[in-house]
Amino acid sequence: MSKKAKSIPVNPMVNDFDTDISIERIVIEDLLALDKKNLTGFEAENQSHRHDRHSFFLLESGTVQLEIDFKTYTIEPSTIIYIHPDQVHQTTAFKNVIVSSWAINNERLNPEYLKLLEGLKPVMPLVLEKEIALIFSETVSLFLKFAKRNTDKLYHDLLRDSCNALVALVISQYLEQAKPTDKVSRFELVTSAFREVLEQNYAAVKSPAAYAEKLNLSTAYLNECVKNATGYPVSYHIQQRVILEAKRLLYHSSKSVKEIAFELGYNDYPYFSRLFAKLVGTTALAFRNKNLD
Repeated sequence: MSKKAKSIPVNPMVNDFDTDISIERIVIEDLLALDKKNLTGFEAENQSHRHDRHSFFLLESGTVQLEIDFKTYTIEPSTIIYIHPDQVHQTTAFKNVIVSSWAINNERLNPEYLKLLEGLKPVMPLVLEKEIALIFSETVSLFLKFAKRNTDKLYHDLLRDSCNALVALVISQYLEQAKPTDKVSRFELVTSAFREVLEQNYAAVKSPAAYAEKLNLSTAYLNECVKNATGYPVSYHIQQRVILEAKRLLYHSSKSVKEIAFELGYNDYPYFSRLFAKLVGTTALAFRNKNLD
């Protein structure tokens, strides 16, 4: 098996502008050329990784192959890619690329935008229409100009607001592509709230009743809402979120299955092993061995 870090690597997206916000536009001919550069955003590392903040990429030219949480995407212009800090990803191939990237952490992100991003996650890469792609490109160019004005009195506020404007543009495009509806149903509102609480508690809380209590709902009503909105009960979503994290840790870290089980809130290691095998269709060790060279 290829050598892995004990935990999944987290890459800090930093540059000379701001410790919480990064922005760049890069031109790279191929993977080999990128290996020789020191870049903050669009990496081509041999090891899959997470970012320490919300990351956004606009592919303006060229082609890219990107793996995000066990799914491989081949991306062409003009495409927006949003990657949540939880998501494990790796750029596996690309050629003749012009890409703009920006990233922002939770503290500097508009709270309403953060809530919307959490509700959207995970998302597919989104192909933009020509007109909106041009607006994105022009907005990035303006943001880059602002980033060079580090003597301005409100410099960091200017960066924050510029980055949030780009994030709002991204969110608006994903919402535009979403299923049209005049009114969000009560089922969907409850399910969105459940997903938010699940994301914060999946490692510690496994009981549908506990989630219902956190949301001040009965267990039966929470199940009714989630099943109506998604087709699956609350327990299914809890298990799937845990299994996704288990897959990430098995595939991208060197932690033992027992360590992973404990990290995900299972003191009963044999139970975790049986659950994984039941839901995935293979044992945890067999899943890990797929990463053999």
